[in-house]
Amino acid sequence: MKRNHSIQEFVIIGFAFVGLMALVGVAQERGIKPDEFIQARPIQKSHAMAAPRPAYKPVGNASAVTASAANIRQIGMTIWRLRPSRKNDAGARIIVQEQASELEWTPERISTTTPLKIGEHLRFSFEAAQKGYLYVIDRERYADNSLGEPTLIFPTTRLRNGENAVTPGQLIEIPDQGDRPNYFTLQRSRPDQSGEELVLLLTPEPLPDIKPGDSAQVLPQDKVAQWEKAWGHSAQELDLVGGAGRPWTKAEQEAGKDQTRLLTQADPSPQTVYRISAGPNDPVVIHVQLRYGAAK
Repeated sequence: MKRNHSIQEFVIIGFAFVGLMALVGVAQERGIKPDEFIQARPIQKSHAMAAPRPAYKPVGNASAVTASAANIRQIGMTIWRLRPSRKNDAGARIIVQEQASELEWTPERISTTTPLKIGEHLRFSFEAAQKGYLYVIDRERYADNSLGEPTLIFPTTRLRNGENAVTPGQLIEIPDQGDRPNYFTLQRSRPDQSGEELVLLLTPEPLPDIKPGDSAQVLPQDKVAQWEKAWGHSAQELDLVGGAGRPWTKAEQEAGKDQTRLLTQADPSPQTVYRISAGPNDPVVIHVQLRYGAAK
């Protein structure tokens, strides 16, 4: 085996390496574009040209999903953190009823990796790239990685009369804008609570075991474990490049309030997209980890 290399060979190898790194850098800068998710939304007829595709970056170490479009299931999620509105805010505002007064708050996007602060107000919005039925379960997570009771927070009869069918472009908000309160306030139920775990289920047909009530309901642990075992998938998590900190828009406000108003390809994309390799008729379960930081 030849061990000696000429200076020219080292120069060629060096230029090839630099070129490869440049290509990798460009790919990372441009980000991943989950076109199937955006293309599933209806086209806005008033836009003569297609809207630029949003770029996403991967979160965590999950492998990229490379299946055909027909075998990819996708769920979008945006976490909205509320702050007091300012006079120069350009985004939409939400009216919050607190005691005898009404206050205006501005929801802003945060990523799933943002530490949540005890005492702050949050809202969630969800969107699916395929037709199906959406279920959202919340569990407390503790310092030893144990979990609290699984609590179904969607669907409930207070939101859309318990209807949880979803279609591309349709936005599901939790809580609903008309709920009182129309936000979650983060509080620890015990000192060692380290965060929350959301379990998202997207199924082709309604689950016969779930009957929505007028409020959140605790589900049997064994039933949730059965769904997780049968339908659990390794999901690739993508975060919208430059999305964190953006305010709520009029389009998102209208789509959350009116279920006949679908988000179009020209409207804002979700902050986080979960991609799963699964058949078009396969139910999927996705786990979303949210961690607590310091108090507000």
